[in-house]
Amino acid sequence: MKKAAIVLAILALATALAQAQIRRPKADVTPLVERPGVAAGGPVRLALKVSLPEGLHVQSNTPKDETLIPTTLTIDAPAGVTIDEIVWPKVVPLKQEGQPQPLEVFEREFVIGVQATLAASMAGGDLAVPLHLRFQACNDSMCFAPSTTDAQWTIRVAAAGGAATGTPDPVFAAIAFGRGEKPAEDQSRLKPASTSVAAAATPAEILAAIDGFEVQATTGGYLGTDAFLTFIRNAEAGVKEEGLFEGRGPIAILLLVLIGGLALNLTPCVLPMIPINLAIIGAGAQAGSKSRGFLLGSAYGGAMALVYGVIGLVVVLTAGSFGTINASPWFNLGIALLFVVLGLAMFDLIMIDFSKYSSRFTPGANRGSLALAFTMGAVSALLAGACVAPVVIQVVLFSSDLYAKGTAIALALPFFLGLGMALPWPFVGAGLASLPKPGMWMVRVKQAFGVFIIATALYYGYEAYSLFSARWVDAGAVKASVEEQVKAGWTPSIAEGLATAKREGKPVIIDMWATWCKNCLTMDKTTLVAEPVRTALAGYVKIKFQAESPDQSPTREVMQRFNAVGLPTYVILKPR
Repeated sequence: MKKAAIVLAILALATALAQAQIRRPKADVTPLVERPGVAAGGPVRLALKVSLPEGLHVQSNTPKDETLIPTTLTIDAPAGVTIDEIVWPKVVPLKQEGQPQPLEVFEREFVIGVQATLAASMAGGDLAVPLHLRFQACNDSMCFAPSTTDAQWTIRVAAAGGAATGTPDPVFAAIAFGRGEKPAEDQSRLKPASTSVAAAATPAEILAAIDGFEVQATTGGYLGTDAFLTFIRNAEAGVKEEGLFEGRGPIAILLLVLIGGLALNLTPCVLPMIPINLAIIGAGAQAGSKSRGFLLGSAYGGAMALVYGVIGLVVVLTAGSFGTINASPWFNLGIALLFVVLGLAMFDLIMIDFSKYSSRFTPGANRGSLALAFTMGAVSALLAGACVAPVVIQVVLFSSDLYAKGTAIALALPFFLGLGMALPWPFVGAGLASLPKPGMWMVRVKQAFGVFIIATALYYGYEAYSLFSARWVDAGAVKASVEEQVKAGWTPSIAEGLATAKREGKPVIIDMWATWCKNCLTMDKTTLVAEPVRTALAGYVKIKFQAESPDQSPTREVMQRFNAVGLPTYVILKPR
């Protein structure tokens, strides 16, 4: 049974890899107000204490290396609150391997100060001031994906003319307010974004605006001029590009997966075990009757279907959306390495054979019982994992993709794969079918599987390399390219752009980008500035939507609405 657990670990490795990538270091933030009571019409001093897990630091608000993500504080200042100054902590030089000069970082624990002024007309009572801290946590050897933590200050406001009440918080003694060291442009960058249309619109309001349009087409990744023009023309003509399974309907997809599961019975980890396990569970010729053998075979096969169905269900529901998982280069690299090992095993270069352990499961007096047949079916599903793991993982990834796009029936795909493997068992248990005899043909089948698995490993390896290389980009260059596009007629506000398109009855193109997206920069410098593309988009409202953190609002909701699984993503909309 311990050996079977090893195979179960192989089948679950994709889950562990995916979950490891979507876990990001979290910061504990504590919003502080200098005094419990603050008078309207006067100043108020706020602070944000930040604490990271041991061994981590964050980039400063102005890192010397522009490829690194700066720490930013965005404050949604309500009416009557003016942000006068944001005071950042002292930077600490950090020598990091591979860097020509020390980085400027904030230590594991630091405090940000905020100086604000309350309007005299403000009413008394508790006032909430929301904030959003965005940071990139790093250790001595690597940096994690950017994260955003949301919190809020609660200020107790007294009537104008009063005085601040309560004992000052000692944290504020270390904050040098009014030192005037921040450049004016930096201060403007750190001012609350709530005055802009994009920040004022909530995710629900943005989605409501999107509902006023019909999605004509969606695409992603780098596209040359001709391919992008084809994308635009197909969208305008209402031509839909269909994938391998699209247009076949859910029943056809389930049937194809079912047939694939049936074919897995020909693998060398499954076929030789059939007569052995028939003898162990007391089915086949030993069943006594065909009906009894049919029941025993059904219990055995049903357990196999249940095992793969449960494994798939756990992976899909706990590992996050397919877009998040598949966008991780580490996940793709892990799958590539796993498939290399399994592929080499198909050529007997690495020995993975658990079939011999089935002989250790002795039925005793329970031979012929449904409970034994069910138990042996579950065990055999695990023992066969060495051969079927690549297929199971592929089906799980595909079902994750469909499920992330709103197809609930995708949850049943791993179960139907197991059901395909289970189909022969009721019949061979009843003695109604003859089995092919093992021979050299099985070696050829095994080697054919090996070629397929190695090819799949190469595919995932290439995907990992592409994702790694796509992030080797200068964030400042990406920002500059977007600014050039905005000057050329694009709008950075999705809410403002959709409102304009609705009012004027124009089609819309949305370009989702981020500072870490290399292909976003390439598209800006090549395809999007090509004269044929500019001409084709002349009548469009063109929107640059920054999707910096795909797991944060409103980016998460917008990308889910358009089933975007990576960046750049391009969407063409038409007013309803």
